[in-house]
Amino acid sequence: MPLWHVHHPVGAYSARQKREFAADVTEFYTRFGLPKFYVVTLFHEVEESSFLVGGEPSGATVRIVVEHIARHVEDPDVRTRMSEALGRLVAPHTQERGFHCEFHVNETPRDLWMIDGMAPPPSRSEAERLWVRENRPVAY
Repeated sequence: MPLWHVHHPVGAYSARQKREFAADVTEFYTRFGLPKFYVVTLFHEVEESSFLVGGEPSGATVRIVVEHIARHVEDPDVRTRMSEALGRLVAPHTQERGFHCEFHVNETPRDLWMIDGMAPPPSRSEAERLWVRENRPVAY
């Protein structure tokens, strides 16, 4: 699962803008064969007095923490391309709207992840393709 935490100033995103941002995030991962329901995007409003960058309040910063669990990238060149692609994904929702943006990606071990009490199926397996078709976890 990719789990996105988008920390942002209060009022930075309307409900529609959040849905559009989350839709772009979801579309990014489904292109790589992940089920839509794997993709979770959480928006966290942070008061300017509690959003400190360099020790100073910031009302124009978006900080994104991405947790990758379903897929991991080992190859350094692929990691670079992925980071660049994620940068392009977030730009319309951040920099192009006047926000300073920083993100990073953590990779959580896949064997420490469960959904509805089930270990997810192996990557790119027929069982995972079933989860994609059903858009929900099913016994396999």
